[in-house]
Amino acid sequence: NALRQKSLLAENLLLKREIGKSYDFITIIGESPALKALIGEVKKVANAKSSILLLGETGTGKELFARVIHHNSSRRDMPFVPINCSAIPENLLETELFGHVRGAFTGAVASKKGIFEEAEGGTVFLDEIGDMSLALQAKLLRVIEDQVIRPVGSTKGTKVDIRFITATNKDLKAAVKSHSFREDLYYRINVISLQIPPLRERKEDIGALIQHYLDRYSLEMGKKGKALSPEARDVLMNYEWAGNVRELQNVIERAILVSDGDLIGPEHLPGGVKPEAAFEQQSLDRKLSIEEYTKAFIQQHQNEYNEKVLADMLGITRKSLWEKRKKWGLSKR
Repeated sequence: NALRQKSLLAENLLLKREIGKSYDFITIIGESPALKALIGEVKKVANAKSSILLLGETGTGKELFARVIHHNSSRRDMPFVPINCSAIPENLLETELFGHVRGAFTGAVASKKGIFEEAEGGTVFLDEIGDMSLALQAKLLRVIEDQVIRPVGSTKGTKVDIRFITATNKDLKAAVKSHSFREDLYYRINVISLQIPPLRERKEDIGALIQHYLDRYSLEMGKKGKALSPEARDVLMNYEWAGNVRELQNVIERAILVSDGDLIGPEHLPGGVKPEAAFEQQSLDRKLSIEEYTKAFIQQHQNEYNEKVLADMLGITRKSLWEKRKKWGLSKR
């Protein structure tokens, strides 16, 4: 029994380390100065015991960074437990976090361990902490300060050893000023804060991310050999990516699904990503004539596309395009 137990423990440790490899620093795609600076900060604080607050817009990869921090710390062989504070109804969140004892409320027919107790020795990642109620914030503050949890309906506390990583896309300083977020909790979770830059501020990384998701989803869907046409790549490189990396990931996955051949063109990209979609709406608002629209369209896109593609987009020949540009005095940069 002792030998079998030792073998199972060794196997469990090996499996955990194999999983951990998928959250090494190499999983953070990009070479931009902003991203390199952030990775440098993460390496310095990964093994600390201090609480970390991850700040950034939706889709920037806050959970990925939280997992990388955990798997590069001394807690890597212990649980990593993520929970989205905005995804669980308020009346259930306290029970999920703290657990409850039998008879604590109607329907509590048995005691249940909470997430904090299940995460003993590991890391709890609280995403969208800015959506947590003030009552629950007070209880969370006590856990962070004392490392003691008290299940719902219990009079006894249980000592735990947990590291907290929190994240939000909200301005917590403003929330503190408006009294919707506790000031004392803000300072407890903000021992170390890391700002994750949006994708539009690290455009140098877009190409690498495109290729990463092309390779990943082509393999997953059994559609190896998929590639982007130069025109489609230009569209993606010049898009603002309001939804950040998550939006780019979804666009590439969709493009692979809807394209039949090996080449993904602009026609396989969703309408909102293509520059002409926004342009067409502006043209409708300005009530342009067909000739005015054609002139404005050429002015806006003649430096993004070659003449054949631009002519095809307008439904005219290259000769007609050349004549119109000569007539209006439009020259490429």
